[in-house]
Amino acid sequence: MTSSDPSTPPQARSADSIRQLLALDAEHVWHPYGPMPGTVAPLLVEEAHGVRLRLADGRELVDGMSSWWSAIHGYRHPALDAALTEQAGRMSHVMFGGLTHEPAIRLATTLADITPGELRHVFLCDSGSVSVEVAIKMCLQYWRSLGRRGKSRLLTWRGGYHGDTFHPMSVCDPEGGMHALWRGVLPEQLFVPAPPAGFGAEPDRAYVEELVRTVERHADELAAVIVEPVVQGAGGMRFHNPEYLRVLREVTEACDVLLVFDEIATGFGRTGELFAAEHAGVCPDVLCVGKALTGGYLTMAAALCTPRVARGISAGEVPVLAHGPTFMGNPLAAAVANASVDLLADGSWRADVARIEAGLRTGLAPAAAVPGVVDVRVLGGIGVVQLDHQVDAAAATEALTARGVWLRPFRDLIYTMPPYVCDDTDVAAIAGAMVAAARVA
Repeated sequence: MTSSDPSTPPQARSADSIRQLLALDAEHVWHPYGPMPGTVAPLLVEEAHGVRLRLADGRELVDGMSSWWSAIHGYRHPALDAALTEQAGRMSHVMFGGLTHEPAIRLATTLADITPGELRHVFLCDSGSVSVEVAIKMCLQYWRSLGRRGKSRLLTWRGGYHGDTFHPMSVCDPEGGMHALWRGVLPEQLFVPAPPAGFGAEPDRAYVEELVRTVERHADELAAVIVEPVVQGAGGMRFHNPEYLRVLREVTEACDVLLVFDEIATGFGRTGELFAAEHAGVCPDVLCVGKALTGGYLTMAAALCTPRVARGISAGEVPVLAHGPTFMGNPLAAAVANASVDLLADGSWRADVARIEAGLRTGLAPAAAVPGVVDVRVLGGIGVVQLDHQVDAAAATEALTARGVWLRPFRDLIYTMPPYVCDDTDVAAIAGAMVAAARVA
């Protein structure tokens, strides 16, 4: 057997080798949302299989984060590995300008088939944040093509997160997020309060009236409304009633404003529906997907739009969408994305997500009695423990890893979005570790 066989425990690196690698990491590698040089040494991962990360020191952790919500099928899935290997034997990349290929054609066709409503046209992107950039550009260019340049602002609700590139930052929460640093540089957008919390809570009529009133008042200057449907992700892991999405669809149609749903985090089953928009039974004009699109193997995202949007852009003075990434439609990423979506085709993921939801509800229930915990909430394959103070990330991470679980707490949250292939024991381990982390965090 080789060391890559999951049944063969990998030989742990020596302590000296680990120290040397981490020293080089600290010297040269700038990690996300961290200073340079880093102040906290990351864990060194040697390999991964199924739902487990094997660290260089020999420890094994259940990955309750699905690699930032993307590895929904776990690691080294045979169907995804095979798709990647087969495509690499044909071609790893070819430019998408003037050329095309079967993996991208099949992926775009599949996405058009499985997404809600009339989202027929698919623009393949490098990453989730770039798909939001493209979606915004679609909306702005649509109105410019129609000669309505005054419709150039965006509206969203507070508590959102749409990425770290510039236009997406402008529609992230302007106070609570990381992007307040860029006030005065970013475009100034319009914000309404965050939607009232609670997926199953009764809709707040006063809030509905405020949503409608704000869109109506600013309709002449609004290119689009952009929101995360049902779940606000990195902005706070908040859930809201799908009724607010129906309200937005009705008022944007009435006021001639485009509607964009950012489903980068929620798409492909995470909330219990294939797309979160399905909870509301509505379709946006533009839809962003990413993260789980390739099952966590390669970076790829997409912005889908309706024929109305595509026709409007194509009828303009500049009749093309002014965007074209070098690695757009990458064949390797498209091939593995096709395999990932194919794994969802039989619908068995629904039972897995329901099982995970039930396990998280049971396993996280004790957290409600932990001092400092203000809320415990679960929806689909998402579990959240919210504190009344900032998480002590170091203490929480130590408690989690001591119990064999990898999570990344942030702000006042300890949360999980595990791979759908987690079994009941894995889910129980994740939930138990979250409760333990809440006690020390």
